Amino acid sequence: MRPFRLYLGGNFLAACGEWLDMVALNWAVLALTGSPVHLGIINACRLIPVFLLSVPAGILADRFDRRKLLIGIQTATILLTLLIGWLFYINSPFWLFAVAVCLRAIFQTMDPPIRNSMIPNLVPEHFLGRAIAMNTAALNLSRIIGPAIAGVLLATLDTQEVIWLGAGGLLIEWIALYVLRPVQKQVRSKNGMLKDDLQEAYSFIKNQRTVQSLLLLAVVPMVFGFPYTSMLPVFVDQLMNLGPGGFGALLSVSAVGAVLGSLWLSLRNEQARAGRLLILSVLGFGLSLLLFVLSTNFWLAAAMMFLVGLTGQTYRTMSRITMQKQVPDHLRGRIMSIALMDRGFIPLGAIVIGAVAGTAGALWAGVMMGAGCLLVTLAVLFTRRQIWQI
Repeated sequence: MRPFRLYLGGNFLAACGEWLDMVALNWAVLALTGSPVHLGIINACRLIPVFLLSVPAGILADRFDRRKLLIGIQTATILLTLLIGWLFYINSPFWLFAVAVCLRAIFQTMDPPIRNSMIPNLVPEHFLGRAIAMNTAALNLSRIIGPAIAGVLLATLDTQEVIWLGAGGLLIEWIALYVLRPVQKQVRSKNGMLKDDLQEAYSFIKNQRTVQSLLLLAVVPMVFGFPYTSMLPVFVDQLMNLGPGGFGALLSVSAVGAVLGSLWLSLRNEQARAGRLLILSVLGFGLSLLLFVLSTNFWLAAAMMFLVGLTGQTYRTMSRITMQKQVPDHLRGRIMSIALMDRGFIPLGAIVIGAVAGTAGALWAGVMMGAGCLLVTLAVLFTRRQIWQI
């Protein structure tokens, strides 16, 4: 288990470093330009490569040594992070920041499919579910610790210094990847042509109805549910009149629920009845969102937001565990790269739900989110009942 412990520790510190970088970058761009448009451009530069490069990264993960691929990706990411800090130091034009962020996003987008594909090579098969849950718990913990540290550091250090400290977390992960050695031999794809790799992945999905169901179910909460982080300021302001303090408190409560959900899954010895837990967690997620927007006081809203974090993270973790167990190792990179593209639907959902809030009001937007999760999940379950038996 030493290789997984090295991986887990390095991944946690790298995630904290990425939060330092993201908070410092967003804050500095807004402070320097005073323009929400420029802030949107920077974040678009981070998100656009998700749909373009996720599958190619999965193909690489199946063809080549995953550990060596991650070392190469981390090397490029560290160098580009240092460059972004240097650009702040010399007060470069905004377009140079955008180019550097976009270049770095290319490598950051390729990282998750390869990283998720490598976890089964680091642990015995019976420990896979717990390993995925532990890794998710570490990432959720970084969501709480990273921004908090970034806020303190930005009050005392320059932007480039905070970004460079974030690169330090990536460097520690690079060292961990260099030292660790997988315990399970990777089974590599033997296809000679790119089209053969794509055809093999497509044929597998076409013939595996359970995998189809998991991919379909993954889209539902991403479109209807997970945009809640983008919509939360609207709900807090228009429905609850809580102000920025209430917004921060509710976001923190959600993060605590997410951490506890992934920790609970990491302590389960068995992942039996995974399909039932997957469906129930999505339904619980939708119901919690619905009750949240209907809450009449802060404490009820906080309790519902805790459940939103708990059930939402339980779903996402179980979705990853269940998918990993359905896929052979030589296809793992390609299938996981497709599955991980689900995060690209969150901005799409935010646009749709934001439009509803702008025309019909925040309450109806929130009702659409919760009810959409519930109804569409039940529709998927009704048409693909085998997912309940996984």
